[in-house]
Amino acid sequence: MGKFTSGRNFGYGKSMSYAASQALKEHYGEGHFNAVAAHQSRFSQFADYLKTEEGIRDAKDITQDAVERYGQQLNEKVAAGEMAVSYAQNLLSSVNTTLACLRGDESISVSPSGMVGERSHVRTVAPDGLDRTEVRTASENMRHAGLERAAAVTELAREFGLREREAILGNLERWHQEAKEKGAINVTEGTKGGRGHEVDRWVPVSQTGLQTLERAIAASPEGSRNLLATHEIYISFVHGELNKAREHLKEAGIGKYHELRAAYACERYEQLTGHLAPVLGDGMSASRESDREAREILTEELGHGRIDVVSAYIGGRS
Repeated sequence: MGKFTSGRNFGYGKSMSYAASQALKEHYGEGHFNAVAAHQSRFSQFADYLKTEEGIRDAKDITQDAVERYGQQLNEKVAAGEMAVSYAQNLLSSVNTTLACLRGDESISVSPSGMVGERSHVRTVAPDGLDRTEVRTASENMRHAGLERAAAVTELAREFGLREREAILGNLERWHQEAKEKGAINVTEGTKGGRGHEVDRWVPVSQTGLQTLERAIAASPEGSRNLLATHEIYISFVHGELNKAREHLKEAGIGKYHELRAAYACERYEQLTGHLAPVLGDGMSASRESDREAREILTEELGHGRIDVVSAYIGGRS
């Protein structure tokens, strides 16, 4: 297995990206510069993911589950229209190839087409969690199991269309104050690409939303402004309490937290247009002008940069 069974990154070097480059060069030999460069560039994105999301800095610590979680993240980007299927497949293929070079075997790998190849950019199935009783069931069961913070993440995601990271890192006290004063919260912490502090993202707050914020504040550890304890890091919470709560989510009929963003978008679309979201089609549809206005608003509230991405949440315009 690998160049050496001992030593960081199987003996190929201290930096995972550098080690990947060395292992690829050893495997391909001379004259394959383009292939080595392409695989190394794509694998470096996986290495960045491992460092920031999994806390893994040594290739010897990479597990099958870690690779699959990376694949699931790419899957969500494809579904949201943020990444082409072909590129996501190439990223996973390079992970497979590079890990085989580093390890000297193919015991850890995923199917690129199986992970990301069959997802559409346009949602065609109603999202899980659209029925709020499913969300209540999931959050109540989490609280009974002592997973109060995960219950708060679930409710925040459904109520405000937040990503997991945004729900976990959001400044709850500030949000509560904004909700009371302005009837909306500005989502800035935990946003994708660090855009939060540069672009305002106001999400409306109803009376139910205010109660959701108050329950989240009650679940927040002492001395913390969010759902993490002051000594805790994001990765440990995700791998700990949040992962334990996923079984309760699935038991309530909700496949994953990301579905709750789509449920929010569908519900919000109906509020804005007076018609069901296209994916819930009842034979009636909003006017093109009303549909586009709703999609522009949802683009801002969901924290995306392109209006076409909204189709992954509410369906396409017929």
